[in-house]
Amino acid sequence: MYAGIFHKIIRHHKNSFFFIELPPYKIPFWKNLLINVWNKVKIFITDAGKIIVAISIILWFLSTHTFPSVQEKLNQKYSHIEFNDSLKKEYQKELLENSYIGKAGKLIEPIIQPLGYDWKIGIALITSFAAREVFVGTMATLYSAGTDEDIVSLREKIKRAENTQTHQKVFTTATNISLLIYYALAMQCISTMVIVYRELKSIKWTLIQFLIMTGTAYLL
Repeated sequence: MYAGIFHKIIRHHKNSFFFIELPPYKIPFWKNLLINVWNKVKIFITDAGKIIVAISIILWFLSTHTFPSVQEKLNQKYSHIEFNDSLKKEYQKELLENSYIGKAGKLIEPIIQPLGYDWKIGIALITSFAAREVFVGTMATLYSAGTDEDIVSLREKIKRAENTQTHQKVFTTATNISLLIYYALAMQCISTMVIVYRELKSIKWTLIQFLIMTGTAYLL
């Protein structure tokens, strides 16, 4: 769609003759197909996996630590936390909201609030610039920070998550569809931006493409 629009409004200084010879279509050999799939999976695990683990460790630290003054106030407020399980949960919740990552999430929450997202989704959107797969790891880290729950209860916790301001469920059907549309349209990958800049040799058009694609995803 955007290609057609820009084709109409941008002047062409010279015609580009680009031809590519398509290979003949053949039924693939299963052995070669499986080898290719295995190589792609291995590359994903070794490359994207490293990024996901690194960002998850950083997020864990930022979500479990806060400023010394805030930590001191929390310690005074929950001085008898070890003797009360319900109080311990309240402490963990308040620590997450006042942690380094919680403070950052609260800053960007007004921007993404019209989309129905909370600050945790906002943090996941930012970290997934490194790789879209990081979104899942970020949500898992934020929702499990400071708890001993397993993956099953974590899934249930995400389903029951409520927005602290609207007191409505965060992950509704509309929110899930909205996230899928956003990631389908947004330029949510730093490596893609690098490749665009390398091909166009222009920061201007790289930023224009980013703003148009991400802006469209935001509006839709």
